[in-house]
Amino acid sequence: MVKSFLTNNKLTFREINIAEDKAGREEMVRKSGRMVVPIIEIDGDIIVGFDQAKLKEKLGIN
Repeated sequence: MVKSFLTNNKLTFREINIAEDKAGREEMVRKSGRMVVPIIEIDGDIIVGFDQAKLKEKLGIN
């Protein structure tokens, strides 16, 4: 859902596949303190889960 949301809003993003990227998984756990997906980082702020309202606020989308 996050990828669709970002793509539909013509935003670029970097996806980390935590099943295949051990360093990426460890980075996301370190930053979020949780082992769940999705974890979204925007300008150093962490959003856990698909929270469309928070994403819109952080990205300046109406």
